Amino acid sequence: MVAPGGPTARRRSRRLRGGLVTVATVAALAAAMGLTVLGLGAADNAVAGYDASSWLWSAAKSELARVNGVTGRVDTRMQVPDGRGHQMQVVQTDRLLILRDLNTGTISSLDLATLQVMATTKSTAGIGVNIALHENSAFVVDAVQGIVRQLDPRSLTPVGEQINYPPGITGGAFDGTGKLWVAVPSQGTVSAITPAELPENANANAVQGGGGSAGGISPKQIRSEAVAEPSHDLKVSTLDDGIAVLDRTTNTLTTLAGEAAPQPVTLPLTGPGQLPTRTTGEQIPVTVIDDRNVVVSVNAAVGQRFTVPGEGTQLDPAVAWAGRFYCADQGTGKVYSFDEAGKLLETIEVPGTNGPLELEVRENHLFVNAPNSDRAKVIDDHHQVRDVNKYANDILGGDPPPTPPPPPPPKDPVVSKPGAPRAVTASAGNAQARVSWRPAAANGAAITRYVVEGAGKTFQVGADQRSLEVTGLTNGETYRFSVHAVNSKGAGPARRSNPVTPTSEVPDPPASVTAEARPDGTVVVKWPEANGQGYKINKYAVTAISAGANAPAGEATGTELVIPAGELTYGSQYAFTVVSINEKGAGSAASPVSGTVVPFTTPEAPVNLTAATVGNAKGTISLRWTAPADNGRPITGYRIDAGGKTSEVPATQTQATVNGFADGQNVTVRVQAVNEAGAGAAATGTGRTVAPPTVTVTGSSSDATSVTVSFTVNAGGGTATCSVTRSGGGGKVNGNCSSIRVTGLTPSTTYTLTVTATNAAGSGTAQTSRATAAVYGIATCKNGENGDTATYCDRDRDGRNGNEIFSGTQQDNDKQVGWARPGTRLQAYCKKSGEEVYAYIYNNDKRSTWWVQVNYEGRNYIPWAWLNLEGGDNINVLPTC
Repeated sequence: MVAPGGPTARRRSRRLRGGLVTVATVAALAAAMGLTVLGLGAADNAVAGYDASSWLWSAAKSELARVNGVTGRVDTRMQVPDGRGHQMQVVQTDRLLILRDLNTGTISSLDLATLQVMATTKSTAGIGVNIALHENSAFVVDAVQGIVRQLDPRSLTPVGEQINYPPGITGGAFDGTGKLWVAVPSQGTVSAITPAELPENANANAVQGGGGSAGGISPKQIRSEAVAEPSHDLKVSTLDDGIAVLDRTTNTLTTLAGEAAPQPVTLPLTGPGQLPTRTTGEQIPVTVIDDRNVVVSVNAAVGQRFTVPGEGTQLDPAVAWAGRFYCADQGTGKVYSFDEAGKLLETIEVPGTNGPLELEVRENHLFVNAPNSDRAKVIDDHHQVRDVNKYANDILGGDPPPTPPPPPPPKDPVVSKPGAPRAVTASAGNAQARVSWRPAAANGAAITRYVVEGAGKTFQVGADQRSLEVTGLTNGETYRFSVHAVNSKGAGPARRSNPVTPTSEVPDPPASVTAEARPDGTVVVKWPEANGQGYKINKYAVTAISAGANAPAGEATGTELVIPAGELTYGSQYAFTVVSINEKGAGSAASPVSGTVVPFTTPEAPVNLTAATVGNAKGTISLRWTAPADNGRPITGYRIDAGGKTSEVPATQTQATVNGFADGQNVTVRVQAVNEAGAGAAATGTGRTVAPPTVTVTGSSSDATSVTVSFTVNAGGGTATCSVTRSGGGGKVNGNCSSIRVTGLTPSTTYTLTVTATNAAGSGTAQTSRATAAVYGIATCKNGENGDTATYCDRDRDGRNGNEIFSGTQQDNDKQVGWARPGTRLQAYCKKSGEEVYAYIYNNDKRSTWWVQVNYEGRNYIPWAWLNLEGGDNINVLPTC
């Protein structure tokens, strides 16, 4: 049926507004989101055609790679900050890219024509919120809350009013015509939604105060169909025009294609079926994960059936593509390709999968991505498979080092003026001098600039420069220079340079410079010996150049300088120049710039290492940590030493479980991050395995037929279950680990009670003794008002009389042992079924077949009809004899 209001007007296709991309625009991306874009050699490359391309996520690198489907090569990569090891949903069109970080919930929108971040917003982290994108329309679907909200992809602000469904919806993807489909299992329905037209101005929604787009236009639900009984389990797959809905409760697949009525078909499924998010073409594969079976539905009829090779339940739903079916096995990293008859044609292996395999048909290609691996595959419509190395370092711009996580905030420093610069040196040139210095101590406030004074002039130098060429000097005249630093507190003390005398007799610079970053954190800069032009070269001064900065790196008398570890920032790019200085103190011009290197060393120690008891596993501890700074090279894994047991885990894993230890053992743990340079500093900790529990009885109480034992349990770091057994049998009573009541006991009896607490390491026990309380009853016989009844209860008499006591549960004269005068208090032990006795008016017409064993010349029986138990006369307080 069609929702009220009917279909919306035909949507007008329109490109989103975007500016011309320039080199500066691309560079500014880092300021917009902290993203690093690689592979953009010129502005026109940024607006290159995106046909046959797809952006693929790499969790271990926190990186997106744009893969060309025709060549199978990466042409652009883009780093996403703080996403390492995170699950990322990536939705894209030719123009737009939207990311959702499942670990943080952050949603980011990028314009692919300009590679600019247009907006970011937050969503609830975790699985349950889904982003859908089609042309210029974006939706955020909160399946848990049942909320469907259109967003303007340029600003990520709401468009119109949200559409509310009952909680627990499923779906939330576009079909090929731009309808968003959601299923409502609680109602057994499926709905189609068309997006609202976007306003020309991306900020129009914000102007409306966040509620509704300009003109009050909102997305519309245009169709809602019943496809199952309410509360059935529904799975959906959007089609080229419509949706397929699998009722997993009845194995019915219902197809809604175009405006046609729903077409159901019952499938011969052997278990719960799964559908891919999107199905291309008329053949709809339904995969039974547990049995690795696939059933195909074609035009609302049962089609081919086939089995996927292998074992296990880590299959993904089969995807239809260009007359074949592709089914991914996460457990083996294989993708199986079947023809329309279900014949296996090809097995495609994706190395190092280590997790999910994502299959998406896009731009007339099937992209297979392993987010936790460096590998992906591209399959064209002729089923030619191309291997993709997402980490390939063969694109313009190279492979930048990941940015290490920020260090913990330091304590508030004492703020004062800066210290004096260190190592202020000057070298003379031809009518010029070069002044350089090492940084001054900032003393709690960042240095804003350096001031150089000399030759009657004052120069302002940026805080990251730390060298200056002073020109216009007179050859043969001696000069000295002073340098001081300035911060927010003012100017610090100055330090003077050595005297220099400019001259025209300057040496040549080195002809070339090379640099190498070494795994120990040092950088080695080398150059050939320079021509001194008749004078001896005394030394060489090396300058390090990084983004927007240059600073002296050191001096050497030979043709090599080793820059110590930690002098340069790990993970930043550096190049170097060298100046020759002769015996007269004259310096050359700078050499050509070296190639770029990225200093690196072993990673820092893992952060926040915890070693915890695994309460439900014997001899086991669990480890968790936070990834440390990688110091210039990606972390490739972690090395674990726990109590002498060594193991390794991949970089994407920051937790491990180690077992095989003794009960209650303290285990010393070391965890090291490993990168290209080797294993880094170790984080250490101590964990304790679960110990058998101990029990301490703290008290007990009782009534006539039960005993309650109170106790405490030291669970040994695990989770304990508790029980009590009693002497004399009767079975085990389970309960909580603080008090347990044992019922069905005999009054006036002493019991030994054993409390047992059990966990993964074993059991602990404690005992106590407790007597049950006695139960008493009053022998009751009340005379009537006249005649014989008036004296009936006064004494024992021949024949039957009230309050007679027998050795058995029948009123036999030869078994009578006595008579209890009315009002006699008798101790009761238990109850036993016997002859029915009616007390008539003498005890309120009480009638019963129960007899009570009492303490009367030993243990004998009185009819309950003549004995009123204290405390409410409840016969059930007595156990059965």
